[in-house]
Amino acid sequence: MSATFDVSNRPEPDELLVQIADYVDQFEIQSDEAYRTARHTVIDALGCGLLALRFPECTKHLGPVVPGTVVPNGARVPGTNYVLDPIKAAFDIGCIIRWLDYNDTWLAAEWGHPSDNLGAVLAVADYLSRQRIANGEAPLTMKAVLTAMIKAHEIQGVLALENSFNRVGLDHVVLVKVASTAVVTKLLGGSREQIIDALSQAWVDGQALRTYRHAPNAGSRKSWAAGDATSRAVRLAMITMKGEMGLPSVLTAPQWGFYDVLFSKTNKDQKLKPEHERAFSLPQAFGSYVMENVLFKISFPAEFHAQTAAEAAMTLHPLVKDRLHEIEKIQVRTHESAIRIISKVGPMANPADRDHCLQYMIAVPLALGALKAEHYEDSFHQANPIIDKLREKMVIVEDERYSREYLESDKRSIANAITVFFTDGTSTEEIAVEYPIGHRRRRDEGIPLLEAKFLDNLRTRYPEWRCQKIQQLCLDQHAFENTPVNIFTEMLFVD
Repeated sequence: MSATFDVSNRPEPDELLVQIADYVDQFEIQSDEAYRTARHTVIDALGCGLLALRFPECTKHLGPVVPGTVVPNGARVPGTNYVLDPIKAAFDIGCIIRWLDYNDTWLAAEWGHPSDNLGAVLAVADYLSRQRIANGEAPLTMKAVLTAMIKAHEIQGVLALENSFNRVGLDHVVLVKVASTAVVTKLLGGSREQIIDALSQAWVDGQALRTYRHAPNAGSRKSWAAGDATSRAVRLAMITMKGEMGLPSVLTAPQWGFYDVLFSKTNKDQKLKPEHERAFSLPQAFGSYVMENVLFKISFPAEFHAQTAAEAAMTLHPLVKDRLHEIEKIQVRTHESAIRIISKVGPMANPADRDHCLQYMIAVPLALGALKAEHYEDSFHQANPIIDKLREKMVIVEDERYSREYLESDKRSIANAITVFFTDGTSTEEIAVEYPIGHRRRRDEGIPLLEAKFLDNLRTRYPEWRCQKIQQLCLDQHAFENTPVNIFTEMLFVD
């Protein structure tokens, strides 16, 4: 009788761990466009977080785990009076940023919201700055935050280009955890080797399933999942900085590694796919591509695959608002990812379900000429039965060109087209929108609106004089970059 033994020779770290660590540790960001976009990403994400503080279902998650906990030199949570340890602060900041599904987006084989990483980056940068001041040292500046965000965006976005975690049932927040772990370890003073070790901990960690994003289980966890990922990233980085060892072949270890356990599908014979089909694809080197091309949600707090659909519906609203009960059919041409992720029929159980329903996000602006966060709430839905009547009349059709150009690196379109047909045999013209206003191709048009969105969000939390002071700083690249992190977070603090 033969026995099988594990070979205990410690391998060299997996190549991907090394590539990410080298990028975080050594790569110098040279792109002015990336830094400008990073500033807009940071202020937009924080504005989304301030707006979310209006919703009790969000704010119930905030604050210390144990009430009354005092944390010396703790991190501030914008828009609140909470001073927390950096792990819980990362959760709270990440939670409010993501709650309304209104911050930036990246769409590829995998999708996600790279500014989710700000939860970890800002919490740690604020905590470190206050620690440094207490020790008589200079604090970090907001440029360090921008640099970390550019690199976090790049790690999350490049890994998403050709690797579909959703197809194996994993949620995209795994990439938030990985990216945040890498850049936070660097902020904490970690070496290249410590970044590698921390990354291995992020990959071996338990990973979230996408269950909470899909019917019949869609629910509010999707709104705090990114906060959970950022807080876990901070925890793993801090453990590593205390000397915790890494797991060098966390991805490639036969049977026990990430590729074999979590990134493979089995065929009918339960045989694993060939090894090359299980490993991640990395089609380009890490640089600043993702930040330069990130998508902003400017017009609507809605899942990004529906942004152009909502814009088309808004255009159609004046033509149909007086004929809603005469509508026979609403035809929607869209891309494959939208159909797979957000096309839903049947009852909508809660706000988290509605803001991930393509048909709902078309019906509301078609009928009302607007789409706001409040429009997903139960009270609004119950008071407007026309929404579900319109949903029932929608026919969703894939356009192969839309699906193809969604993945083409020089396009990255997110196209939708809508035609409304009436019972008398007439119809509207088809309204097609291929690039949302938050796309890089529409930056000149979008950035002024993004800045106005930020000011509107500030006004939900602060008096006008303070809003103007914050806005003035945030629109000045040089002044913003040179502001100490602790000073910036104090400006957003509520006593």
